[in-house]
Amino acid sequence: MKSALFVLWLLTQLTTATPGWAAILYVGQDKPYALPSAAAAAAKSGDHIEIAPGQYIDCAVWLADNLVIEGTGSGVVITDKTCEGKAIFVVRANNTTVRNLTLMRARVPDQNGAGIRLDNGSLVVDGVKFIDNQNGVLGGVPGTSVIVRNSVFERNGFCSNDCAHGLYIGAVDVLRVEQSSFSSTRQGHSIKSRAQRTEVLGCDINDGPDGTASYLIDVPNGGTVIVSGNSLVKGPKSENHSAAIAIGAEGVTYPTPEIYIADNNFWNDGNYQTTFVWNVTATPAILKGNKLVGSVVPLKGDGSTQ
Repeated sequence: MKSALFVLWLLTQLTTATPGWAAILYVGQDKPYALPSAAAAAAKSGDHIEIAPGQYIDCAVWLADNLVIEGTGSGVVITDKTCEGKAIFVVRANNTTVRNLTLMRARVPDQNGAGIRLDNGSLVVDGVKFIDNQNGVLGGVPGTSVIVRNSVFERNGFCSNDCAHGLYIGAVDVLRVEQSSFSSTRQGHSIKSRAQRTEVLGCDINDGPDGTASYLIDVPNGGTVIVSGNSLVKGPKSENHSAAIAIGAEGVTYPTPEIYIADNNFWNDGNYQTTFVWNVTATPAILKGNKLVGSVVPLKGDGSTQ
């Protein structure tokens, strides 16, 4: 009997916020925390935030390190409210994972509102939907990484004085986007990366019939670029006909040891000519095994096609 009571006591300690133990913070109706913002205020390093299905008119600022923030089922939607004039989720912590939820309709006065604003630390985004925001994800600082996988970006982007994008990552060490989809981006780029190394792998990036995006992928400052195994479609309403992928268009500020664009399917669905890869760097771009459909110039700038 004493042994059974000890086990029960130990399990209780593991699921509460006792100092020294990572806790599970439950969010939802009839849960200890009614809103994600309440859990964010209570979270300690290493905690796991579990958000029950439902719609939350809320935003949150995440300050504790090593958090996992995830929906526990389908239909976890956080919408219509932003924190600090920035985003639905503002992340200012190290090693944050956001998983299995939807962030939508972020709007702020400077027209740069994001589903996630990354002000500090590395970030993993896994199975998250970003719907109808000014930016899907915005931010990133040197010395960190951003990994986006199995996620959906739909109807993000906006241009006024400056442009917002589907995914806009700053000067991180590595950005890797894999097995994710981007559709109907508005005016800005579907993916814009100022990372030292940018990888886009196995994604579906499609303007669709109504998307008005500029570039599908923009890497404006150079750096290593790997784009492989993607399905890419530039649509009839794109507001920039010049290229699908642009590298170095704002001035090369990073060493650019490699540009490798391979095994992609690209379709120009517009009534105009475009360039598949516009390379403004001095590093030869290697294009290999790509299938191009429509009025397409394979490469502008240094490089070769195979």
